[in-house]
Amino acid sequence: METIGIRELKENLSRYMKRVKTGERIIVTDRKKEIAIIMPLEKKSNEEKIYQLIQRGMACWSGGKPKGMPTRIVSMGKSVSDAVIENRR
Repeated sequence: METIGIRELKENLSRYMKRVKTGERIIVTDRKKEIAIIMPLEKKSNEEKIYQLIQRGMACWSGGKPKGMPTRIVSMGKSVSDAVIENRR
């Protein structure tokens, strides 16, 4: 990790942000005292995103399977995929 001062960071912010985008971490100092670390954000998994929506109240889940169509629709005859394949011939 590279250590840089605030003034250097201000003067060359774009250059340092490009380095952070590539995965590098940078320590920022103020009068030779470490005050922050700039590092890239990690990509969140779908589960984490969903959990955050639930925490914010934008989604709700009481456990179990989602409620929707109560029963499966039973079709007679060929499956849809067989019909599509036959139609392509």
